[in-house]
Amino acid sequence: MAAMTYIQAIDDAMAQEMRRDESIFIAGEDVTRKHTKTLYDEFGPKRVRNTPISEAQIVSLGVGAAAMGLRPILTMEFMDFLGCAMDEMMNQAAKMTYMLGGQTHLPMVIRTTMGAGIRAAAQHSQSLEAIFAHLPGLKVVTVSGPKKAKGLLSQAIRDDNPVLCIEHKCLNFMEEDVPEGPFALPLGKADIVREGADVSLITWGNMVHTCLSAAKTLAGQGVSAEVIDIVSLTPFDEDTVLASAAKTGRVVIAHEATQHAGFGGEIAARIADKGFDTLKKPIKRIGAPFAPVPFSPVLEDAYIPGAAQIVETAAALL
Repeated sequence: MAAMTYIQAIDDAMAQEMRRDESIFIAGEDVTRKHTKTLYDEFGPKRVRNTPISEAQIVSLGVGAAAMGLRPILTMEFMDFLGCAMDEMMNQAAKMTYMLGGQTHLPMVIRTTMGAGIRAAAQHSQSLEAIFAHLPGLKVVTVSGPKKAKGLLSQAIRDDNPVLCIEHKCLNFMEEDVPEGPFALPLGKADIVREGADVSLITWGNMVHTCLSAAKTLAGQGVSAEVIDIVSLTPFDEDTVLASAAKTGRVVIAHEATQHAGFGGEIAARIADKGFDTLKKPIKRIGAPFAPVPFSPVLEDAYIPGAAQIVETAAALL
């Protein structure tokens, strides 16, 4: 084990996979200048390539390369601009294997970032994971810490399907112990990051840490909160979520995306459909207001759901 930041763990995953498999290459915006410069120095311009600032072109490049047997890692700094590549993601990457009857596979990873908190305003701060979880054929994974960053990205690179790997800007310099050698975590497996008996806090991304903070406060009030990091939106680990809901009988689903039409609604529907009889109280959802992310620091801090809101909602269920 070695102490690594979130960014270092991501770079370590890519470096180890690129040493293992020469078909892997990186393409994206400014990849030869930013934290991936160390990979450029090691693997050179043939395998770490800058692209124009054109999301449609980057994903098109990846689709073609993957269809021909390569394994591209595409770097898109802000998920806000994945909309510029929606045809390439929705109608090409996600559907090509199905439409060709499995005659080809698309082993490609799209790395991008979600989330507010860095004063980047409305066009660079969104959490749009629910949009992409709606696309059959595309796997969607969120990363809540350095260890998961390395393990999940490594597995995503090895997967024979297109994977959207979503990082969070506010976690870049978070540090924890990470395995030094090759290391992969399964996609589609939720993580019980804190066990509890009274209420389940179900979440993903940076909100995992907000829920852990809320759980600590609740413990001081005599409430035992279980915290579930769902890790993967698609595929979704329904069994772990239903088991936690049955165990506690009370569920709070929290995410940074707007509450309206957020992925929390899908989770709530699954629990209501298959675990309704185990519930003691109605399912509660917490999300951001249905508004663009404000630029004002004071407004942005108020916009992002916080631990106090989670504590208040969970305590009310008791």
